[in-house]
Amino acid sequence: MIPGEFDYHAPTSLDEAVSLLKEHGDDAKILAGGQSLIPAMRFRLSMPEVLIDINNIEGLEYVREDNGHLAIGSMTRESALEESDVVSSKYELLADTAEVIADPPVRNMATVGGNIAHADPANDHPATLLAYGAEVVALGPEGTRTINIDDFFTDLFENALADDEILTEIRIPTPSSNSGGAYIKVERKVGDYAISAAAVQLTMESGICTSARIGLTNVSAVPMRATNAEQAIIGKAINDETLEAAGAAAAAECDPSADLRGTVDYKRDLTRILVKRAIAKAAERAGG
Repeated sequence: MIPGEFDYHAPTSLDEAVSLLKEHGDDAKILAGGQSLIPAMRFRLSMPEVLIDINNIEGLEYVREDNGHLAIGSMTRESALEESDVVSSKYELLADTAEVIADPPVRNMATVGGNIAHADPANDHPATLLAYGAEVVALGPEGTRTINIDDFFTDLFENALADDEILTEIRIPTPSSNSGGAYIKVERKVGDYAISAAAVQLTMESGICTSARIGLTNVSAVPMRATNAEQAIIGKAINDETLEAAGAAAAAECDPSADLRGTVDYKRDLTRILVKRAIAKAAERAGG
């Protein structure tokens, strides 16, 4: 199908883009990589009256460590995460995630900021950023503000950004030396959305898990943390008993929908298994 009619703007600065958003409000959509928005427009699932293309704005594409966190510019292409030495060496959970997002042609165009702002629970980054306890930076007419990732995803395809705000940066806390992370995903075929996936970031001290965050992909209407599964391992050794308890907790607290990828019971049990595997892999990487 062909998208509906829309006005097109290509600002060359963030201030210009914010002004356009302020002028047009919720009638406008930001175009970043376009890998989610353009297909939705083609099928008339999204019909913005105004499209604001921010690909001509410089300074939004970078991956660098800065003051205790990894800073990722919102226009950074997914492929840049795969190629980043600092990501592969220090941010294992993010590196795992970058390798399984869609396929290479999509990763060459898709942006990290667009992936997050789309707020699709089937996307891979939301669960990973929830597991990291990340922050996102937004710019609007009143200036810059920082939003905790736990407060960012508000509903299906909805986020905490105001109509006149642009996501400019993602910040991931730098893991300590005794931390480890892992992302494990099952999909029907390469490039498909996950049937289920688990993102885990944890810290080990003397064989005990002292902190943990677990995010789940595509088993809820809103990107979610498996908080009961986290509590099942915090303060305990990672062994068969605690792994089984965490997996069972995640299966119980997720809320999948039946579709062509599987039944509700199948997705819950798959989530149970993936959470166990991701925790075990993260603990191994943490030296636990």
